[in-house]
Order: sequence, then C-alpha cells, then structure tokens
Amino acid sequence: MRFRLTPRETSFYDMFAASADNIVTGSKLLMELLGADAPARAEIAERMRAAEHAGDDATHAIFHQLNSSFITPFDREDIYNLASSLDDIMDFMEEAVDLVVLYNVEELPKGVEQQIEVLARAAELTAEAMPHLRTLDNLTEYWIEVNRLENQADQIHRKLLAHLFNGKYEAIEVLKLKQIVDVLEEAADAFEHVANTVETIAVKES
Repeated sequence: MRFRLTPRETSFYDMFAASADNIVTGSKLLMELLGADAPARAEIAERMRAAEHAGDDATHAIFHQLNSSFITPFDREDIYNLASSLDDIMDFMEEAVDLVVLYNVEELPKGVEQQIEVLARAAELTAEAMPHLRTLDNLTEYWIEVNRLENQADQIHRKLLAHLFNGKYEAIEVLKLKQIVDVLEEAADAFEHVANTVETIAVKES
C-alpha cells in the first residue's frame, strides 16, 4: 500500500458498503418476482421502487461527500465512477421489475431466471467486496469472478434472444420480453463496471 502523510475522509467506505447492501436487497426482490402472480408483482415493484430511491439517496450522499472533501481515500474520478455504476445497477433492476408489471407479462422465459441468479450472485460478491476497499486486500478473486459472471450473463442473454426470435411468441410479446432481458443484461454489465473500477483503484493504490 502507498504510504500517506495526510489524513483521508473514511466515510466513503461505509457509504459504498451501504449502497452495495441495498443492491443485494434489489436482487432478492428480483428473485421474488419469479413465479409471483400479478398482485404480488405489483407489491414487489413498490418495494423495488423504494429500494431504488434508497440507492439514489446513497449515491447523492457519496457525491455530496466527494464535493465537500478536500482529501479523498482514492481518486475523485474513481469514487464518482464507482458510485455511478452502483447506482446504475439499482436503476436497471428497478426498470426490469417495472417493465414486467407495466407490460402485464404473464410468464417470463426460463432463461430470465438464470439471468437473475447471476445478478444475485454478483450482488453478493459486490457487497462482500466493498468493505475491503479500506485495505484493498483480497479483492482479486472478486473482480475475476464478477467478470466471469458477466461473460456467463452474455451467453444467457444471447440464448434468450435466440429463444425469443424462434417464432413461438407474437411480435408484440417479443418486443416486451426483449426489453426486459436487455435491461437485465445491462445490470450485469454494470456489475462488471463496478468490478473494473475497483480493480483500477487497487492498481493505482498498490
């Protein structure tokens, strides 16, 4: 670790950890969505919306702290990118749930369950990794595994698209389902952006 003579603002660590914990909450709501009936889905969407608002509040708190801190634990740009990518994850998850409800989707393709399982695992890994920002120790396996999960998500996404365009679904249903699976894929990409930012921070600070 690089030795510093100047004190640093440490509240960022707790805020990043809180933001990641909120993402775990969002991933669990996504899991609840699977197999839920219409009334239950509407209720899940309300809870997801509340979690997304909590995520926005956490992001704004990080930005406020960033703008009011003279000394930061690592580069300001990296703090901004990390907070933004964490916020993106919640936004995409909330959008996916909202679309399922708004489009009155009766049954999600089986591959969507695999997508959500990948997101849930990535959420757990991200929440476990955030406290390690204090020391930047034991993070290599985290970003390697999240990158592997993102590759897995890509494969699932491509198979889902092939399934949607195999002629089984009506054209309007294809458009609805494609938008949902695309948004879930964007969430997987956002997890990778978080992991890549953490790797960048670790390399800079080593």
